[in-house]
Amino acid sequence: MTRELVTQNKPVFDQLHPTIYKAAIGLIAWFAVAAWVFFDRRGDIGLSLAFVTLLLVVAIALPLMLSLAWRRERMRHDQGERQPRFRDWLRGDFAVWGSKLRSTHAAIDMLLPLAAVAFGLTAIGIVFLADRALAHGGL
Repeated sequence: MTRELVTQNKPVFDQLHPTIYKAAIGLIAWFAVAAWVFFDRRGDIGLSLAFVTLLLVVAIALPLMLSLAWRRERMRHDQGERQPRFRDWLRGDFAVWGSKLRSTHAAIDMLLPLAAVAFGLTAIGIVFLADRALAHGGL
């Protein structure tokens, strides 16, 4: 009888769960909306925001279209294989360059930079609006 605290029979996944991709798309959309809401105050910034928004839309659309095409092709060949539930995916491991990483850590590693940028821009925008309101005589 062994006294291992870590179970060795966890499933190992080689792809991120679709929920992780949806969360990433949501954070990128949050970033774009925050940029438009908090920083579109003058007429000369609109064109720059439009280009940033276009870049973000392309950054979302290209991988999304590729994954949909890949999934459709995969469904033709693997009829019986189903996507695991998100809870099961989180409890498993994630294959990374010949090694394993907990799936929760992989999800955090992917989403943390996006969340930092989205929430950071929101915080900067709130400070920007508060400073502007105080400079003009009150909230």
